[in-house]
Amino acid sequence: MGFSLKFHCCLMSVMVLLPTLCYAQDYVKSRATYYGSPDCLGTPRGACGYGEFGRTVNDANVAGASYRLYKNGTGCGTCYQVRCTNPQLCTDNGVNIVVTDYGEGDNTDFILSPRAYSRMAQSDKAAELFAYGVVEVEHKRIPCRYSGYKMQFKVHERSKYPNYLAIVILYQAGQTEILAADIWQADCKEWIGMRRAYGAVFDTTYPPSGAVTLRFQVQGSAGVYWVQASNVIPSDWKAGVAYESDIELE
Repeated sequence: MGFSLKFHCCLMSVMVLLPTLCYAQDYVKSRATYYGSPDCLGTPRGACGYGEFGRTVNDANVAGASYRLYKNGTGCGTCYQVRCTNPQLCTDNGVNIVVTDYGEGDNTDFILSPRAYSRMAQSDKAAELFAYGVVEVEHKRIPCRYSGYKMQFKVHERSKYPNYLAIVILYQAGQTEILAADIWQADCKEWIGMRRAYGAVFDTTYPPSGAVTLRFQVQGSAGVYWVQASNVIPSDWKAGVAYESDIELE
C-alpha cells in the first residue's frame, strides 16, 4: 500500500510537508468547568465522532468546546493550553487539551474531562478547584503533538461495506483545521466531495471499488491547502479499523 502527501496551490502540485506553524497568539480570557465521569476520562460518545480515541487521546486531557471553538465540527482535533487564573490554586502552565466533543456550560468555552480539570491545579489543591465547579481561565491555541503517531483514517463503525463509507481523521497534528474531504472516483477521473456527517466524521454513499484515495483541505497559518493520501484505505476495508498514512502535519 502506498501513501503520498501533496500540496496543491493554484496550478502547482508538489510533494511537501506543511510548514511548522509558529505564529504567536495571545491568551483569551474565558471560563471552564468539568463534567462528571467515574473514570476521569472523556465522554464515550463525543460530538466529534472519535469514540474511544476521544476518551483517551492525550492521556485523557480532553474537552468539549463551546460553539465558537467547536465550529460545527471543524474545531474537532484542535489543541489548546488552558490555565485557570487563581494563583492560590492553579499552576502557571495549566493543561494542554484536545477538543474531542461539543459542550457549553455557564458562559464557558471548555467542559474539561475531570483529569484535565485537575491538572490545572497545584498538586495539593485539586479538591478545592473542583469545589468551584466553574473557574475563570485563559486559553490559547497550540499545535497538537503526537509522538510516534502519523495521521490515521479510521473507518467509522457505522460504515457498511461496500455501499457506505464514513471516515474519521485521527492524530491531526500541528495547528491546523480540516475543512473538507474528497474521495477519488477513478472511473470518472474526478474528486467527489464527502459530506461532513457530524463533528469530524465525513461520509459517502457507494464509495469506489478498490483502494480508497482521499484528499482533505487543511487550514493553517500559511492559508488553505489540499493534502492527498493515495490508497490510504484498502479495497477490503472494515468498519472500526484505523489505517495509518505517512502524513505528519506540522
